[in-house]
Amino acid sequence: MSTLSTYLQVEDVVLDLEVPDKLHLFREIGRHMERVHGLPFDWVVFGLLRREKAGSTALGEGVAIPHARVRDLGRVCALYLRLSPAISFETPDGKPVTDVLGLMVPGPATEIHLEILADAVSLFSDPAFRETLHRCNDPAQVKEIFDRWTSAPLAIQRDFRHYCYPRRVL
Repeated sequence: MSTLSTYLQVEDVVLDLEVPDKLHLFREIGRHMERVHGLPFDWVVFGLLRREKAGSTALGEGVAIPHARVRDLGRVCALYLRLSPAISFETPDGKPVTDVLGLMVPGPATEIHLEILADAVSLFSDPAFRETLHRCNDPAQVKEIFDRWTSAPLAIQRDFRHYCYPRRVL
């Protein structure tokens, strides 16, 4: 099990979210965190915007990891969103973003925050991991991919490529 998967729950997987831009994405993250985790919407959105002003949280290859320290937060909260269609996000490679991992962490940043970020970068740097996520249409399947991917031997990872149902073509 990866460090990240400890904090990502099935209810924190949102598939095929349609937003026009980064600001609307941050607002959707804020609404989700308020509804599911009781975090104040304004604190989440403000934290994400403040962090993004310091530099883009986009990794490239269609991935962004917006993250923020949230006042009075007692635990790490993670959220995976798959966007459809992709949005512009000031990525280093110029590609639009489809995979978003939102992280809300207590302030000040702790070692666990850095471990989660390193784990997320490692996962999303793997094209096979991203491809497998994109095949899944069920949040529980996505959660299982996060749970098992990093600890899985290569042969199991290959099996995961065929694990999820093919994406629907609209």
